[in-house]
Amino acid sequence: MPRTKRTSRILEKAKLRTVALKAIDPNMKFDENYNLQNMTQSIEELHSLLDVYNSALAVIDTTKTKIDAMEKTLSHLSDKMLVGVGFKYGKDSDEYGIAGGVRDSERIRKGRLTRLKASAEEALVKINS
Repeated sequence: MPRTKRTSRILEKAKLRTVALKAIDPNMKFDENYNLQNMTQSIEELHSLLDVYNSALAVIDTTKTKIDAMEKTLSHLSDKMLVGVGFKYGKDSDEYGIAGGVRDSERIRKGRLTRLKASAEEALVKINS
């Protein structure tokens, strides 16, 4: 899901206010810092920063999509390589364990009796509920 692009309510409000202030007096100036020229310049700077930010988000989104696709491809390749090692050396070999697989002899399997006890206990809990 792409990230949402950022907008600025303050920027929109400042643009509207600038238009209104220009309607009153196009050369409005209260002192060196508070004048329409500085306000217009600040609006343009914020607008350009928002454009840079939103462009960066677009690059991040496309890069993330590429990373996800590459991860999927690499995972598939890794699984196939492990299957290949299991096929060539056997699933109970040391090589299979070195490659990251769980050797058949190391797998812990529940005995039939414990599986029956567990299912009986679950049934008892359901009856009591």
